[in-house]
Formats: sequence, structure tokens, C-alpha cells
Amino acid sequence: MTRVTAPFGRRTATVTARDEHGAYVALRCHDPGGPTPRAGQFYMLASAERWGGGDGERPFLPRAFSVLRARAGELQFLIEDVGPGTNRLSELGPGDGLAIVGPLGNGFAAPRENRLPLLVGGGVGIAPLVIWQDELGGEATALLGFRDQPHALGAALLTAATVATDDGSVGHHGLVTELLEDELDARGDEVEVYACGPPLMLEAVRELCSRHQVPAQLALESGMACGFGACFGCVVPTIDGYVRLCVDGPVLDAAKLDTALVAGAGH
Repeated sequence: MTRVTAPFGRRTATVTARDEHGAYVALRCHDPGGPTPRAGQFYMLASAERWGGGDGERPFLPRAFSVLRARAGELQFLIEDVGPGTNRLSELGPGDGLAIVGPLGNGFAAPRENRLPLLVGGGVGIAPLVIWQDELGGEATALLGFRDQPHALGAALLTAATVATDDGSVGHHGLVTELLEDELDARGDEVEVYACGPPLMLEAVRELCSRHQVPAQLALESGMACGFGACFGCVVPTIDGYVRLCVDGPVLDAAKLDTALVAGAGH
């Protein structure tokens, strides 16, 4: 799939809405001059104001976020408050400025061999699957895993998703990869898997797809400082050597990986 390239430099988008989905916040922002990203691409985000911590407000590094949805002149991002940086982003509301760089990286590619797309997401990792399901026409099967009921409310962002929760409060009591194994047992020769979520979940997806000989595309996460390949902070190993996830990913073919357990993953 052809990469959509980012305009040069950082620009400021205006937040137009803040929607809550249980434990998550979806920020909508007005980006009239930016290109329309492809599903799986990401942006480096920072608050335009008060982007720092400590007594001296030492600036935070920007944070990498997959685009949740994109429409004409509008971008959406899914935020979970898990630390100082994401806390500040989740506080933003209409009228606030969001400093963005993007779209960056490579996104998802169409299924091979006329296979049907099967989406597998965990936690805030559902974000790139939302825009991908939109691009696929809203009918792709989605299997989603969450910690508990407040997090599982994020499943409403996708159409007709089957849900698993760690505590059994919603849907299947267990892991989303248990749902995936059932799907692969039933129709593995018909599907291509698209997955994003925590590293342990992605590694389990990679192993299952390898065992069933099912193609898979994994949207990985790693610590990023720049987002365009200059800092080498997101280097990950593949069977063909090391790649920079922000340039060659974040979506990688599962068959190119010995493991999806990427060092430095997290917000």
C-alpha cells in the first residue's frame, strides 16, 4: 500500500470534541491542511500548551498514536490516561490546540489471495482497527479483548465486535486470543489477521497465525522520540535484520518476525 506522507514540520490542529468511551477518550480535531491518512498510520501528538512536567515544566517528548478515524478535515485519536503525557492529552477539550506531526509510517495492506479480513485488538490498540474496518466497509469480523467492563465500552467504536474481558464482566471470560484460536480452527484458510494491542497479545497472535499458516499484519508499538527515523529509538529485529518501526512499520508482516515482544513498548 502506498504511504501517505506528512507535510513538513509540526502543525497545530484545534480540538473540536472530546468523547468518552468508558476508560478511553476520543479526541476529534480539525486538520484542514493535512492529508487523509491510511489505516495503521500514526501521528506524533503533543498538547500545544502546558506540555511538560515537574516544577520547571520540562517538556515531554511527543507521543505516538495511531489514527482512530479520519474524515475530510478531521482526525480522531483514542487516548487512555496511563501517565503524565496521556493524562495531559486526555484533558484536552474543544478549542484547545493539539500539536501534530503526521501521518507517519506504513499502514495496513489489503488481504492477500482474496482472504477475508479478521481484526484482533486489545485495549487502546483497537484504534487502528476502527479506521481499517471503516475502510473495509464496516463488515470485517472484529475480536476485541479488554481488562474489564469500563474498558470494554471502547468496543462500541467498531461494528458488531465480539468481546473478551479478563474478569468476565463482558462477553467471553478470558483472552481475545482464545476467540482467535476458535476462529482459526474454523476458517483459518479463509482469513488474514490484522492485529494491534499489547506485546504479549501480539506475540500470541503471531504464534497462532504461524501455527495455522495464516497471514497476519501486526501493528506494533515501541518507544518513539521523533517519528521519522532520525533517533533510532524504535529499532526492532526482523528475520531480514533490524528496521525502524516508525519508518518501516508500525505495521509489519507477522511472517517477518521471530517475536512481537518489542522492547520499549508503551506510552
